[in-house]
Amino acid sequence: MDKSKVVSIEDRIPKIKKERRRKANRKMIFIITMFFLLIGCIIYFQSPLSHVQTIEVNGNDLVTEKEIIAQSGLSSKVNIWTIDETEIEKKIKEIDQIENVSVTIKWPNNITIDISEWRRVAYYKNDLEFFPILENGEMLNKKEESIPVHAPILFEFDGGQALEMMVRELIKLPQEVVRSISEIYLTPTDTDSYSLTVYMNDGFEVKATIRTFSKKMVHYPSIVSQLDPSIKGYVDLTVGAYFRPYETDETEGEDQELILNENEASQEGNDEEDESEG
Repeated sequence: MDKSKVVSIEDRIPKIKKERRRKANRKMIFIITMFFLLIGCIIYFQSPLSHVQTIEVNGNDLVTEKEIIAQSGLSSKVNIWTIDETEIEKKIKEIDQIENVSVTIKWPNNITIDISEWRRVAYYKNDLEFFPILENGEMLNKKEESIPVHAPILFEFDGGQALEMMVRELIKLPQEVVRSISEIYLTPTDTDSYSLTVYMNDGFEVKATIRTFSKKMVHYPSIVSQLDPSIKGYVDLTVGAYFRPYETDETEGEDQELILNENEASQEGNDEEDESEG
């Protein structure tokens, strides 16, 4: 063996000690770093920095932002790491007016709540109180404090099948037509228990039936375009479509047949067949 390549134990000891000190220093640095990271995490989770700072609500109109936030359970005291978006969405959807909701965490500590509401298609009048009816057919127990102006008011409905049918018919109509309706009265006759008297915002009166309400009323804009706005009366949509002015000194009360769109003739025939079959 080449003696020049043999390293004595005395020569190796300093190198071993140096390597051990290097490993010990790295281990100490790692421990100290982890310690301060742990302390930092504890301080972070205990401080307002980890709590919800802002809550943004979008898309709400009928339900107040305050009501939505209260229902969600969110506040500046809630740690953002403990938030379950799905659970919060379920809580908010318990509000009757809410159709859909989406909760998004925007790091580091902001929450966005996007709302879509059920549309109010009508109001049910009971004594002197008005109760909103949603497009899902549900009537809210929460009464309106003032007379509603953005949806028709239903009178004389008993809350049974007639009311359910009426709501379904209103849902089918375009918003422009629904908003043109002021009041709807259930005025049953011997021949039709679903007969209606409808008062429009433009001053005209409509005679109709729930059975064909949406099919007939969808043509209301084209109907009124044929009428003299200075001569008031009622539009009869029960059978066919005609206008009869209120009898005054200036009018003789003659009926005016109304021309609907080009598809109305065939549609009218189908409607009358359906009614006769029913």
